[in-house]
Amino acid sequence: MRVAYPVCVDHAVFLMAAALLALERIGYACIWHRPEWFRALCVDHGLRNPVEVLQLLFCGFKALQASIFLAWCFYFGAKTGWPENWLAPAGWLGAILMGVGQTLNVSVFLRLGRVGVFYGNRLGREIEWREGFPYSLLAHPQYVGTVLTIWGFFLLARHPYGDWFALPLLETVYYTLGAWGERLPERVSG
Repeated sequence: MRVAYPVCVDHAVFLMAAALLALERIGYACIWHRPEWFRALCVDHGLRNPVEVLQLLFCGFKALQASIFLAWCFYFGAKTGWPENWLAPAGWLGAILMGVGQTLNVSVFLRLGRVGVFYGNRLGREIEWREGFPYSLLAHPQYVGTVLTIWGFFLLARHPYGDWFALPLLETVYYTLGAWGERLPERVSG
């Protein structure tokens, strides 16, 4: 018989993680909806071309995201110990979700290339529209792939403890809002 673990999330830690994880989505939303502002910012500060700057931001955001996830695991792991489910069904499901998620992410990079992934079409570059896998399956395969990877990681690292779903659920909301925000109509300058 498996022991059920109560939901136990330190609210201050959750709010700090939520605020830090929101930086990525807010940053991308600003760049997506104000690409001319981002291009001008890059030029005004003598930075590389905007696609390269966005790629650097992506790396920084992913490092921040990974740091928050690991800090979460260490913070709550110190109280409950590491999960024993690496070979249990939750562990296998986590590994499968991570594999599918990373397959989607790699497929996006292979399909669009670096310039396409990093908003080249929004930042003044001509990008040929690509169809086929993974876009034949999903409108936002990179977002879905990232969310699946996050759920898989937390199934492996924190399940069945009561905090295991908090950050994956939060990130699901953030990425869903990001996908929705990219579909909003362009704002008319006036």
